[in-house]
Amino acid sequence: MIEKELIEGVLRLRMAHGKASAMDIELLAALQQAFTQAESDTAVRAVILTGTGSIFSAGVDLKRILDGGEAYAKQFVPLLDQVFETQFAMTKPVIAAVNGHAIAGGCILALACDIKLMANGRGRMGIPELKVGVPFPVSALEVLRFCIPKSALQAVLYEAETHSPEAAWGEGFVDELLEPEDLLPRAEELAKELAAIPAESFRISKQMLRSEALAAMMRGRNEYGEQILGRWSHDATYAHIREYLEATLKK
Repeated sequence: MIEKELIEGVLRLRMAHGKASAMDIELLAALQQAFTQAESDTAVRAVILTGTGSIFSAGVDLKRILDGGEAYAKQFVPLLDQVFETQFAMTKPVIAAVNGHAIAGGCILALACDIKLMANGRGRMGIPELKVGVPFPVSALEVLRFCIPKSALQAVLYEAETHSPEAAWGEGFVDELLEPEDLLPRAEELAKELAAIPAESFRISKQMLRSEALAAMMRGRNEYGEQILGRWSHDATYAHIREYLEATLKK
């Protein structure tokens, strides 16, 4: 589910869950464990997060949401929120090596990293949550607010499009585009560069940089958490998800 390889202080985490590493409770639990262990393991100086084949992560497993109904949503949504926050709050350098499609929650996983690299090709990247019909978890929205330029954020949210690698770079989703064969070597190069920074100096700087977003996550969860969970476990939302899936499959 999460393949791990530690070489010279750089931990590579490769999502390998089904055909598309779609996010269900099992994958989220594995990600939470991997991020938590990486944070506490003194042998880990930097992390690379990547996917398998032509897909980084296709985002939330919507069929599991529909099959599980309210009971599943009440477990899934808080865990999804927690995973994004845990990843975003990691004090060690984290590099996203986006090897292909990074959609919705998969896109957030990439954005929560410190440096985002993406392979050129047919992969799409974006956040179609509002087209799906679900509100953003608080942590996901704050990750977007932190990463996407303010002038583009509203359009990115409301238009809910997915983008080619070139367009994703232009919108600020990724920092560099690379040929597929250069993706992981470049990620490893950057990870080693960041790992060479004294760990405490990096930790303090990263925490200061992200402290306002993390505080906003806590405030937003207190204010909007119940409303968000209510929409994720509502029959009208499930109907909209079904319509979205049918339209997507027709394409």
